[in-house]
Amino acid sequence: MKTKFLSSDEKYDGAQLVSLRNYLQHGMLGDSVVAWVGACDVAFEHMVDGEDLLERASIAGEKMLHFIVEKFDISLFAAVGLQRLLAGIVKDQILISAPERALAQIMVRRGDDLYCGERKLSISIATQSPVSSLVHFAVNVNNQGTPVPTLALEDLGLEAQKLAVEVMDIFAAEVESMSEATHKVRWVK
Repeated sequence: MKTKFLSSDEKYDGAQLVSLRNYLQHGMLGDSVVAWVGACDVAFEHMVDGEDLLERASIAGEKMLHFIVEKFDISLFAAVGLQRLLAGIVKDQILISAPERALAQIMVRRGDDLYCGERKLSISIATQSPVSSLVHFAVNVNNQGTPVPTLALEDLGLEAQKLAVEVMDIFAAEVESMSEATHKVRWVK
């Protein structure tokens, strides 16, 4: 799996969650994950979570660390598994790295999101296109512009780019290891 941290400060509005974007915009053919820091304001026409659409939810933040994963030849169920794996890796890296240990230690993963009490650290969605599965996962860098009580990397004393690179490296290695695990087993009768 290819990884790249982008110097872009592009605002995530949901339109970025399309097949082949990592390839066509960033030259990353095949399974890949990119990350960047930018604002977030998901437009309703690009919202793919039915629950958020029914609630007419606002998904926004002034500054977030975004990840977009594209993985080929997997089901939506497997993509949700990768989404939750990514959330777990982010949680683990925060626990390992955060100078603000007290906050980091009370962080929990609920489904595909991270929380400290009722303060939400992340947003996430997994979906499919005709050719690939896609995951968007993002964590607040600061707490400005969010529609719900949030926790941010600034609260935890963490730098977004450093965390992004660590997370992508671990995630890519995990996905590679998972793929290898499927290649070393015999089928059963």
